[in-house]
Amino acid sequence: MSVLFVTGTGTEVGKTVATAAVAALAGHRVAVLKPGQTGVAAGEPGDAAEVLRLAGPAVTTRELARYPEPLAPDTAAHRSGRPTLGPGRVAEAVAALAAEHHPVLVEGAGGLLVRYDEAGHTLADMARATAALGLDVEVLLVAAAGLGTLNTTALTAEALRARGLTLRGVVVGSWPAEPDLAARCNLADLPAVAGAPLLGALPQGAAAEGGEAFHALARASLGPALGGEWDAAAFTARFSPPLP
Repeated sequence: MSVLFVTGTGTEVGKTVATAAVAALAGHRVAVLKPGQTGVAAGEPGDAAEVLRLAGPAVTTRELARYPEPLAPDTAAHRSGRPTLGPGRVAEAVAALAAEHHPVLVEGAGGLLVRYDEAGHTLADMARATAALGLDVEVLLVAAAGLGTLNTTALTAEALRARGLTLRGVVVGSWPAEPDLAARCNLADLPAVAGAPLLGALPQGAAAEGGEAFHALARASLGPALGGEWDAAAFTARFSPPLP
């Protein structure tokens, strides 16, 4: 992969931790771009800083815009009186990073179709604009573990297909210490509704430690397609519930 856009089935599903885990295993030339950071005041650490804390200082990070209120980027920009982000600006920033880094990870805000500007452009439009520059673009979907995730996963996958974007796979952003029946069943159902493989399951509380401990956790929680050692079939079989 040259450029991997990381999106989620919604907010607070573990996108930043998943982005950091992929970055931790991607080698010394990896870069992470956060186009629009919301809900963080000037001078406060945002998602890019969290990636650095977890994955280590070898990762190059960049943030294009910051809005203090925890809202969709378009709304947050208007309320703060700051400029919005269009797909062209993001694509140019990705291309500049890709000239010296491989891969480039782009972490979105919220879900795939959250609005970034007045014209309603989304992370999907940013991915398409980046692909139009000749870069190899794929999308990683970070999903919730439990009840309701199949619908949002299926909708996101359908939206990606409709826009001609490739879904590399799905990562469960926060696998619970004591998964319920829905979470257990979803391990088999998520790749089916996404039409793409399950590429990892990060444990709940994965962001507790950075450095080597986080690198080891990333290797154990992400599959070979993302640089790790996690086995999707074995993990799914381990948690598969018995039939009634």
